[in-house]
Amino acid sequence: MKPLIVVNFKTYETAHGVGAERLAKAMETANQACDSVEFVAVVSAFDLASVATVAPNLQVWTQHLDPVGFGSNTGWLHPQTAIERGASGTIINHAEHKVSLEHVENLLEQLPEGFPVCACAADLDEARALAALSPTMIAVEPPELIGGDVSVTSADPEIVSGTANLVKSVNPDVRVLCGAGVKNGEDVAMAIQLGTEGVLLASGVTKASNPEAVLADLVSSL
Repeated sequence: MKPLIVVNFKTYETAHGVGAERLAKAMETANQACDSVEFVAVVSAFDLASVATVAPNLQVWTQHLDPVGFGSNTGWLHPQTAIERGASGTIINHAEHKVSLEHVENLLEQLPEGFPVCACAADLDEARALAALSPTMIAVEPPELIGGDVSVTSADPEIVSGTANLVKSVNPDVRVLCGAGVKNGEDVAMAIQLGTEGVLLASGVTKASNPEAVLADLVSSL
């Protein structure tokens, strides 16, 4: 399977509304230009439908889902609605939106087979617990490095390789990503060397003055 470059749009001003559509189209172009990786846009639930429409050949994930069905669930993010509005996957348990293991387990049981779920882990213990639930992927992201200028691949390479080894020992079918501070192609290449199958990043792309150049650079060392 191709390595993944998963870009979390969060709620950055440059990556919402029209900005989200513009960035997604740039990612779709980058994806079509490089057949050695798969780009994924992780967007606000508000932007799912419009982004999926303007970038139909790009994987578009939502930033969170709740294990709820149809009914009286005001304010919760309903999985089936997200899917109908264009979500082809989701992240869950991001450091900025933590949930319980029960939440993750119930969500996995509710989602259709083959729907990608990337569960975020802050450390090895959390990665181990999540791996036992068999999400599609686990992304290790030390919270203290998120949004910073130093990539986890250089600041703490042991947690990257350690998570990859640990997750595979618990469940070899779970793919492993890493994130926090990832900014360029060298970071991506190092992540792969450390045993992951891709990266999860945000500000390195969403806040870039020239996102097209950054997207090209991310795959330049692979």
